[in-house]
Amino acid sequence: MLTPERVEGWDVPALSALAETDVAALLALDPAPEFVLIGTGATMARPPRAFVAAMEARGIGVEAMDSRAAARAWAVLRGEERWIAAALMPLDA
Repeated sequence: MLTPERVEGWDVPALSALAETDVAALLALDPAPEFVLIGTGATMARPPRAFVAAMEARGIGVEAMDSRAAARAWAVLRGEERWIAAALMPLDA
């Protein structure tokens, strides 16, 4: 997981089981991130609707893409000093 303040490992769930509690460290940011990049591994996939709805209820957007694209987007957006977070799944999962 990546935040503007730190990098930390996480217990990566199956994408289909991704829940708000899995990204609690990202939700603890103050202020909350504008949005969270979800790196879905080697290919793009959609996170569960319940996860997206829970994040949006907190006012946090969700952008899903493959993990390589998410890492590139992270670098560009942080270069623009955007307050974002990322949860990247491994490429071999």
